[in-house]
Amino acid sequence: MPTLLEALEQKYGWISTESDCSEDEGISISIFVPCKSPRAAVPALLVLNDCDITSAGEKNALKAKCGSVEELDLAKNKLNEWSEVFKILEPMPSLKFVNLSFNVLSSPIKEQKIFEDLKWRELRNLVLNSTYIKWESVLELLDCIPCLEELHLSLNDYNSVCLHHERMKCSPEKNDEEEGREHCTCDFYKSDHKHIGIRTLHFNGNPVNKWMEVTKLGYAFPNLESLVLADCPISSLNIHDIDDATGDCLSANNNSSACASFGNLRTINMNSTNLSTWDDIDQLAKFPLLECVRIQGCPLWEKHEYTEHERRQLLIARLPNVKTLNGGGVITPVEREDAERAFIRYYMDKPESDQPERYFDLIQIHGKLDPLVNIDLRPEKRVKIKFTLGETSEIKLIDVHRTVFELKSKLEGFAGFHASKMRLFYVDQDLRDMQGPEEMRFPNKRLYSYNIRFGDEIIIECKKKPGDSVKR
Repeated sequence: MPTLLEALEQKYGWISTESDCSEDEGISISIFVPCKSPRAAVPALLVLNDCDITSAGEKNALKAKCGSVEELDLAKNKLNEWSEVFKILEPMPSLKFVNLSFNVLSSPIKEQKIFEDLKWRELRNLVLNSTYIKWESVLELLDCIPCLEELHLSLNDYNSVCLHHERMKCSPEKNDEEEGREHCTCDFYKSDHKHIGIRTLHFNGNPVNKWMEVTKLGYAFPNLESLVLADCPISSLNIHDIDDATGDCLSANNNSSACASFGNLRTINMNSTNLSTWDDIDQLAKFPLLECVRIQGCPLWEKHEYTEHERRQLLIARLPNVKTLNGGGVITPVEREDAERAFIRYYMDKPESDQPERYFDLIQIHGKLDPLVNIDLRPEKRVKIKFTLGETSEIKLIDVHRTVFELKSKLEGFAGFHASKMRLFYVDQDLRDMQGPEEMRFPNKRLYSYNIRFGDEIIIECKKKPGDSVKR
C-alpha cells in the first residue's frame, strides 16, 4: 500500500536536477533546469482520491512538498490510524478544507503530545462521512480546530449523539433490539463543551430516529445555521418521546421543546425522513429564525393524495416565517396570501376537531371566507339551434363536439341531398346584423369552435353546378 508521498510521485512525478549518466559513457549532455521546479510543491488543491494510501511517508519530504496545501481530499483511501492522519496534516498548517470520507477511522484518537502543538486555525471545513468516527474522537478533533465552521458527519451509523466530556458519568440505556448501541439520557449535553464556530452540519443517512438526540446537536453547536438530516429515519419532532416498552417519557426535561436548542437555525433539510403528520410541520413553524425548509419524500405525502401545488400551498400556510421551500423561488407576499386563503377553504368544511390551530390564526388575519364558486367554463356539449333550408326551418339538438362533416352527414335526411353537395352557413344571433352568415368551410373543424349557443341558426344550401345560373 502506498504512502501519501508515493501517491504524490505517481500523480505528479519527481523532477530531479541530477544527471543519471555515468562518466565512462563518453557522452555529455547539457540540460537547462529552472531554479525552482514547477512541481517542487504540489497545488494548493490536492486531490488524491482512491489511491489506497495507508500512511504519510517521510516527514521532511512531505513538509517540503505540501507545506502550501490549502484544500486536501483523501476520500476512499485505506487510512485507518489517526496517528497517520495527523502525520499527514501536521506539515500543512494552511489547510482550510479536509475530506477524509470513506476511510475507516473508528479507532479512538489516543491523547498524544501532538495535541499540545497542533491547532489548525485556518481549517474551516472538515468532511468525515462514512468514517465511523466515534463521538469521543469527534470531540478531540473539535478541540484541535477552533475555527471550524462546517462539519460533515453523514453515514457514520450514529443512532445517538454524545458531544460532551461527561460521557463517563452517564448511565446510558442499552437498546436490546440494537446490539452494541446506547442512548445517553443525561442532561450534561445542555451545558458542556459548546462549539460556537460551527455554522453548518451535515448529518445525512445516520439511523438516529429520536428528535431528542437531534436536539443535542443544537446544544453542542449553539450557533448552528444549517442542518441537513436527509435520509435519517426521524419519525417525529416530538421532544417527549415515549419508550415503547415502559411507556416512560425519554426526554430529560419535560419543559423542553423541539426548537429549544436551535435558536439560530435558518436552514433545515429533512428530505426522506419518516415524518408522517402535520403536527411535525407545525413544530418547524416554532423555530424562531428558520427561513429555508426542504421536506420531500416523507410518509406524510404518501398518506394524502395532494397535488404538488396543494402540497406547496399547505406548507406555506403552516410555515409563516419560511421564505424558500424545497429549493423553489422566494415565496412572494401574493403567493403567501393565496396559500393562506386556500388553507382556510381547505379546512373550513372539516370537523372542528380536524381544524389545526393555524386555521384559527389565519381566520383572525383574513376572516371567514366564502367557498369558491365552481364555474364550469367548458363548452356545452349539446345545444338546440335552428336549421333553415329555403322556406323550411326546424329546431334540432346537436352535439357541438362533432365536426362540420359529421353534421352534414346527419342533415342529409332533412336536406334531401348528399353531404358532399351541402353548404352550411353559421349565423350568430348576436352578430347577425353586423357580419352576416359565416360559411362553415372546413370539414374537420369542431362545432364548438364556432361558439355555437342556444338560439343560433345554420342555413343549408345545395351547391350549384357550373352553368346552373346561366340562362339559356
